[in-house]
This record gives sequence, structure tokens and C-alpha cells, in this order.
Amino acid sequence: MERINYRELVQTILKRHSIHHSNDDTEVQLIFDTERDHYQVLHLGWEELRRVYGCIIHIDIKDDKIWIQRDGTEAGVANELVTAGVPKQDIILGFHAPYKRKFTEFAAG
Repeated sequence: MERINYRELVQTILKRHSIHHSNDDTEVQLIFDTERDHYQVLHLGWEELRRVYGCIIHIDIKDDKIWIQRDGTEAGVANELVTAGVPKQDIILGFHAPYKRKFTEFAAG
């Protein structure tokens, strides 16, 4: 069985999420550092007098594991990865403290 290309899969998922967050006054930036395997979706701009700036999703790939550092989606990026065929033992919920990860169904790190 052929192994899933995690870089391509992560980029595909992040591109899909970038469509849902933009409007006329704000923009979504996809930031892909493919050399170091850091991937982010940022939301920035202005909504009237309020500054909008924040990371929606941040994923790193380290040692053939997908680290979800930030997930501001409702669907859950981890669920999307599992649906795409990524084994749960290759996904680490980096936004959880290390001592809490062992209580999830995903890798502890």
C-alpha cells in the first residue's frame, strides 16, 4: 500500500479552509514553508474599526508525524486527516498539553 503524501494532503486541507474565511475587508493567507514543513492559514484585515489578525490553522510535519498546533475549525483538522486515511498514531494534537495527549485517541508525541 502506498503511503499518503502528508505534505500534499495538509496543503489540500488548508487550501480548502482558506475559501471559507475571506470576505471583502479581510483576507486569508496560506503560508507554506515546505522546506521546514510548517503550514498555516492566517486571517487578517479590518472589520470596520476592529483589526482582524489570527492563525486559523497551524500544522507542522515532524518525524513523519502531523502536529496540529492550532485548529480553529469546527470540523476539526484531525478528523479530516483521519477521513483522508491518515492513521491516528501519525497525528499529534500539539495544542493539548503533553500529559493530556495520552487521554486522546491520537498519538502522544
